[in-house]
Amino acid sequence: MSILVFCDDLIFTSKITATARAKGIETAVVRTQESLVAKLLAGPAGCVVVDLHNPSLDWATLFPALGEGRPRFVGFGSHIDVETLKAARAAGCDLVMPRSQFAETLPELLMDLMAPGTKREMQEEPELPDE
Repeated sequence: MSILVFCDDLIFTSKITATARAKGIETAVVRTQESLVAKLLAGPAGCVVVDLHNPSLDWATLFPALGEGRPRFVGFGSHIDVETLKAARAAGCDLVMPRSQFAETLPELLMDLMAPGTKREMQEEPELPDE
């Protein structure tokens, strides 16, 4: 299984794919929500990493389009955009974290997502800052 990366930020996309490659994890990058849904409906994915500030992201249509049995979703975004982080969590994103924490823990996070327990246990959901 692979990790689908839904991100339009080339720097973060490169960081995610290079880190995954170094860990022996396959990745596929999608740039639109439509291509993400098509990939997920075509075959299984281990998880989906989502840039919460991707302009084509629409939580209201994403999860209903995927139905039951969807893979885990990990979303990252700006720590100062608390509303977006909270909205992603409320919509059903499995793990939501600030961009800095995502970048800092990326190698361990990828291993946890693809092979739980091989490196360390998944950390609890981080607390979001108050507005």
